[in-house]
Amino acid sequence: MYARPMGEVTQLLHRVRQGENEALAELFRLVYPDLRRVAHARLGAHQRNTLLDTTSLVHECFLKLCTVGRLQPTDRAYFFAYAARTMRSIIIDLARASLAERRGGQYAKTTLDTAIVGVDGDAEQLLAVHDALEQLATLDARLAKVVELRYFVGFSEIEIAAILGITDRTVRRDWEKARLLLAASLGR
Repeated sequence: MYARPMGEVTQLLHRVRQGENEALAELFRLVYPDLRRVAHARLGAHQRNTLLDTTSLVHECFLKLCTVGRLQPTDRAYFFAYAARTMRSIIIDLARASLAERRGGQYAKTTLDTAIVGVDGDAEQLLAVHDALEQLATLDARLAKVVELRYFVGFSEIEIAAILGITDRTVRRDWEKARLLLAASLGR
């Protein structure tokens, strides 16, 4: 997944922590292909039926990180985890807006395209998983991170292991445990 040299990204992250705005722009230019792969994996099958595409998600992520101004990555893994969480937040916000729009008002609204997440059930399912994931995070933060990186971002077990600093075998065990806990939480 990570096609960029470790040293170059780490140096840019250090410059970002020092407050250099141009370093943030250079960092995004450097990791842009990796962020596109993350966004593409997350949007996957929904991309054709949505107002949000891979490029839009990456750009929204960049804007959110810049406007928040709290990007203080300590290393490459932290940066990708933070970007993944930001993308997840964007997707969840759009799903909530989509559901609110479908349920709201006494007047019929006519727009060119109100679908944000493929079909109606997808947004509800996405929000249910998000809520269950929030509950899981209170029980075990690492399990929640594994689910977030796998379900919301589409990272492989090896990529998750590299990000979290654990073995891929541990990621597999965590994934199975998290799936069982989430299934129980979702009533399945």
